[in-house]
Amino acid sequence: MKLSKKEAEEKIRRFFENKNEQEAIKKIKKLAMHFNIKLRDYRKRFCKNCCSPLENTGRIKNKMKIAKCKNCGYVNRWKI
Repeated sequence: MKLSKKEAEEKIRRFFENKNEQEAIKKIKKLAMHFNIKLRDYRKRFCKNCCSPLENTGRIKNKMKIAKCKNCGYVNRWKI
C-alpha cells in the first residue's frame, strides 16, 4: 500500500502522540525523509545519535537547550 504525503504526515503525528521505541523511531524518520517532511519539534524527542527516546530532562545554557542521552551518552544541543 502506497501512502500519500498527507497520510504520511498524519502517521508521523499519531506516532509521536504515543510512547516510542528506538526501532520505530528509525522507521518514522525514514518515512519523513522519503516524503521530505520536516519533523520540527518532534526531532527534539529522540537522540540524534542512537534514535532512543529522550526524557524531558535537560538544561538551558547560552541560548542552547542541552539534553544528554541516557542510552549512548551523546549530548544533544538545539538553539532556542
